[in-house]
Amino acid sequence: MSMPTKSMKKIPLLLLAICLLSSFKHKDLTWVAIGDSISYLNDHLNETDNRLTRGYLTQVTEKLPYIHYINKGYNGWTSGGIANRIDSLGLTNADIYTVFLGTNDWWQGRPIGTFNDYKNNAGNNTIYGSFRIIINKLRTLNPEAKIVLIAPMQRVDFVYLFDKNNTAYGSYKPKNGQTLEAVCGAIDSIGQYEHIPVDNLYHNRALTLDKLVKFKRVKDPATGQYVNYQYPKFIDIPFNPATDEHPYPKEAMALTYDGLHPSDDGDAVIAKSLIGIFKKF
Repeated sequence: MSMPTKSMKKIPLLLLAICLLSSFKHKDLTWVAIGDSISYLNDHLNETDNRLTRGYLTQVTEKLPYIHYINKGYNGWTSGGIANRIDSLGLTNADIYTVFLGTNDWWQGRPIGTFNDYKNNAGNNTIYGSFRIIINKLRTLNPEAKIVLIAPMQRVDFVYLFDKNNTAYGSYKPKNGQTLEAVCGAIDSIGQYEHIPVDNLYHNRALTLDKLVKFKRVKDPATGQYVNYQYPKFIDIPFNPATDEHPYPKEAMALTYDGLHPSDDGDAVIAKSLIGIFKKF
């Protein structure tokens, strides 16, 4: 009787390796991403003048292909707007829900409220109350789902690409007596209370104010000549939407393309932090 050769001995080992690899294949997961324009634009690249080509949802699912996203991002919406329409958004049963809201709440001056507004389910009059309504809904859809809160990133002066009259100053100063950092602190406290992860982009060292744009091109008040001012030198230098060029040409892009909305590089930072969380699910 012939003895088994070395190549024959390798076959069972190969089969074992194949079985082990197949047993470690991650099951498919559905991810519903609730958010504002930063989420919405992932699937509406033309509304970025194609300055964005790969949003954070796309970049996450490229790295984790077993996750399939449903984009529930809405341009300009606040947590209050989401909470007000929570039963008509067509939200479905999912394995993962992310809630990426707060920057529009801050700019629109919605009150943060107190933690008791969240704890006591006090209604949709404050950011705390809005988040309670949203999280309650997600838990009715799937009590076993993983929920991740994404606190907003910092922002510098925003000028909309298609309407220079649509502007907003950055998070370097309060709006209506509230800082964007305080909004993120409220979101953090909800995550701690509910024992759910919070991806706090505001405190992500890769997304600091000085890294969001390379410059803002505005006129030197003394000479009337355009100057490429880096942050924070452009703060309080006037911009006239009626007469001035858009202050963020393509070469000004860094982690955002307009001071607020992430570029591919900015979304890569968001995706990286989310992937670190999702890999634990």
